[in-house]
Amino acid sequence: MSDSPIRTERRGHVLEVTLDRPKANAIDLATSRLMGEVFTDFRDDPDLRVALLTGAGEKFFCPGWDLKAAADGDAVDGDYGKGGFGGLQELRGLNKPVVAAVNGICCGGGLELALSADIILAADHASFALPEIRSGTVADAASVKLPKRIPYHIAMEMLLTGRWIDAEEAARWGLINRVVPATDLMAQAREMADLLAAGPPLVYAAIKEIVREAEDMKFQDAMNRITKSQFETVEQLYRSEDQLEGARAFAEKRDPVWKGR
Repeated sequence: MSDSPIRTERRGHVLEVTLDRPKANAIDLATSRLMGEVFTDFRDDPDLRVALLTGAGEKFFCPGWDLKAAADGDAVDGDYGKGGFGGLQELRGLNKPVVAAVNGICCGGGLELALSADIILAADHASFALPEIRSGTVADAASVKLPKRIPYHIAMEMLLTGRWIDAEEAARWGLINRVVPATDLMAQAREMADLLAAGPPLVYAAIKEIVREAEDMKFQDAMNRITKSQFETVEQLYRSEDQLEGARAFAEKRDPVWKGR
């Protein structure tokens, strides 16, 4: 639908998802539920390997929760739909790479949404903040994720003061992968997505499950789970055609052809 707040486009094995909700791409309950459906379908579609998420326009990626909708009755603790706020933060079993192309202001729940991606590219004019403190609310997902992603004291300053940082500072602290000229953002994001889409999907799935499950585990406990065949994606990989294809391609000095099975 032309008036949908979410636009999607399939490019080969890549699904491009554009948040398009003027004026600022803020997310209300209905939009969050729609995003949950989009990313659930992406997760469950065997032909899709990578998602690329961005915002429409040149000023806003996403400012997060729609406060105007909240004032009109959208409850902040309402039904966000599958995957929680924005469809990504709590989506179970998402073992495919997600690339975020941050094209402008990225704050509050928008920053939490970007943190749900695996790789973040940002335009040189992009900016980042967690301004919830100024409206008397808590950036709950960011309070969990951000101190694990960047230095603790920087994360706490952002959470406790709502301070804005520009794209260069975000890259310096490791919040994003890199800064690119705004005119090149989508081209470079698509290049990254295509690179990932050409890679081994079963290996990506194993990597994402291990990283996710091992986040709060001791190293040896995580290794024990792997050796005891307790990671489903790892076992699927080791019993797959792709595992054999990788070895054959190496021996035959050619590029592998990944089938995801």
